Amino acid sequence: MEEELKCPVCGSFYREPLILPCSHNLCQACARNILVQTPEAESPQSRRASGVSDYDYLDLDKMSLYSEADSGYGSYGGFASAPTTPCQKSPNGVRVFPPAAPPPPHLPPAGLAPVPRNACLTCPQCHRSLILDERGLRGFPKNRVLEGVIDRYQQSKAAALRCQLCEKAPKEATVMCEQCDVFYCEPCRLRCHPPRGPLAKHRLVPPAQGRVSRRLSPRKISTCTDHELENHSMYCVQCKMPVCYQCLEEGKHSSHEVKALGAMWKLHKSQLSQALNGLSDRAKEAKEFLVQLRNMVQQIQVPYQPARETNPQQENSVEFEACLVAQCDALIDALNRRKAQLLSRVNKEHEHKLKVVRDQISHCTVKLRQTTGLMEYCLEVIKENDPSGFLQISDALIRRVHLTEDQWGKGTLTPRMTTDFDLNLDSAPLLQSIHQLDFVQMKVSLIHRAQRSGTTASSPVPAPPILQLEECCTHNNSATLSWKQPPLSTVQVEGYILELDDGNGGQFREVYVGKETMCTVDGLHFNSTYSARVKAFNKTGVSQYSKTLVLQTSEGCNFETQSAPYSQLVDIKKLVAVAWFSFDPGSAHSDILFSNDNLTVTCNSYDDRVVLGKTGFSKGLHYWELSIDRYDNHPDPAFGVARVDVLKDVMLGKDDKAWAMYVDNNRSWFMHNNSHTNRTEGGITKGATVGVLLDLTRRTLTFSINEDQQGPVAFENMEGLFFPAVSLNRNVQVTLHTGLPVPEFYTSRASMQ
Repeated sequence: MEEELKCPVCGSFYREPLILPCSHNLCQACARNILVQTPEAESPQSRRASGVSDYDYLDLDKMSLYSEADSGYGSYGGFASAPTTPCQKSPNGVRVFPPAAPPPPHLPPAGLAPVPRNACLTCPQCHRSLILDERGLRGFPKNRVLEGVIDRYQQSKAAALRCQLCEKAPKEATVMCEQCDVFYCEPCRLRCHPPRGPLAKHRLVPPAQGRVSRRLSPRKISTCTDHELENHSMYCVQCKMPVCYQCLEEGKHSSHEVKALGAMWKLHKSQLSQALNGLSDRAKEAKEFLVQLRNMVQQIQVPYQPARETNPQQENSVEFEACLVAQCDALIDALNRRKAQLLSRVNKEHEHKLKVVRDQISHCTVKLRQTTGLMEYCLEVIKENDPSGFLQISDALIRRVHLTEDQWGKGTLTPRMTTDFDLNLDSAPLLQSIHQLDFVQMKVSLIHRAQRSGTTASSPVPAPPILQLEECCTHNNSATLSWKQPPLSTVQVEGYILELDDGNGGQFREVYVGKETMCTVDGLHFNSTYSARVKAFNKTGVSQYSKTLVLQTSEGCNFETQSAPYSQLVDIKKLVAVAWFSFDPGSAHSDILFSNDNLTVTCNSYDDRVVLGKTGFSKGLHYWELSIDRYDNHPDPAFGVARVDVLKDVMLGKDDKAWAMYVDNNRSWFMHNNSHTNRTEGGITKGATVGVLLDLTRRTLTFSINEDQQGPVAFENMEGLFFPAVSLNRNVQVTLHTGLPVPEFYTSRASMQ
């Protein structure tokens, strides 16, 4: 309450508080200190003579005085010649406007100085400007109630009564004069209240007794501000202020409705009590809310334990972070263990290669030593001059020489092992999983949270949600699912659980747990059938309805029921046989130039550069075309598919990560791992269209030029993840066309098989 009892100007307890028309209070001395004198032409009398009302003038004055309030300065009255008065801040942070200059030294103190004519007072709290009449500050009533509250508050807080006349550091009071109503310390009593003359008859009592007598003394009766000798006797309903009988007879309240002062006193006390009841309820709610927040702080600070169905624990952010670090460390440990296993395989492969090469070296060394010995022996035999002896052994030596030569020619001089390690680590799926690693809010935690938030434990289990088939859609390798509660269901739902199978009729897995009614799932296979189901839960439990509707949409529509606590079981046909994609600037060579929303590419280099499509395929039948926009100087562009780690600075098909057809203006070749096969007649020119058909069901890759199939099936046994790919140089520009149906030459061939 102490802030309610302090003046907004001086920051101390109110002294002789005045009630302003805006209902705020000011110390009388503070009110005098912040008065601003108005120009003579704007006196109340001149305004009334000119027909300007006080209300209009006050609004105009308020606007002019605070038009620059944000900058901390203001000017009075909107006059160009008026001096600017700096805006200062009181001890409690309220802006106030002090007088432009201190009063002359010959004037009496501020508390007794007369109020200058045509003075203006600005409330420091609401910034409303108030024009004083000829009565000055005496026209504002004194707040006797506030004085009494401050007096009681100070008495209840003061451990020892202090002298009221000490100028600095008031000393403890020793006596109180009942007639003067002042507390004195001993030095001030001797100086200001000597026991002689008229003061000798005053009664001095101890401070504690004086405090009691002051509390029990009758309160001063407030007098009318317009008639200072008259006490308030009635209440003006229209002006909402107490008035005296002279105000009713000859003042401005003569025609107003008035009521008895005592009755209105009791009525307003009752209204204030009722208003306090409502405010008390809000305060009680605020206290309970603070208790709740403090409990939350304690819950956050308690040690973290994983939530269990039988004993849910409260989670702590620090401990949760430690748990997260532990989980990530476990993943790192598993990766390190797998790394050790892979390194062990590499070491085994390394040792195996060394053993094979060393064995071949040993075998070759022995064989070479034998061959060298045979050669030296034969040379010595040739040197002999005995024909008959030579002919006796020559046939055998010739046979041995030919046999030895044949032995060297049967792959003996070919290394049995290459120096390359044919171990290609496929880290793409793991990297994708790492990028998709995220927090999943477990359903048990949500259910326990819902149970903690409610007080009723007997509410029913929610009904199974309904999948909104008209809002479910697919795009490339993602699916968006939407669901809702039955229209007549009134059971509160705290969250939903969405599950998908693996696309091959396998087990379901949770892909979403939360409060939303729509979810998009990425990373699905193309042309695969996925089954999706969703169920709801609340603070009572998970929906456990035995019969739900199963809708099969793959071939027509047939309905059946299944005993499962889920909604309709819906088969989602991934990608109605087509996929939409563009070229990927992120994985392309830096020399590739993109345009037309990444559908058109060319190159700024004379060397061949590779660019991939954004979407990879691992299942299904996919067909796309590339139109030749520019073809200069007979270059050899290549079209096909590739792995994500294909070489980007050589022609497509030069390494073992790409399968391509490269063409010139007359012929085309199929190429993989720098091996050329199936040379066919038929090249490309500007305006030609190259088609690429990847059938991962039959595991084949086929090419066409201007809808004519180029040779037989180009490549077979295609397995894994493939990205559309093109290699070209600066003499070629192509545009990608996707989402196309399968060409007739392939569908007719498939129907014949």
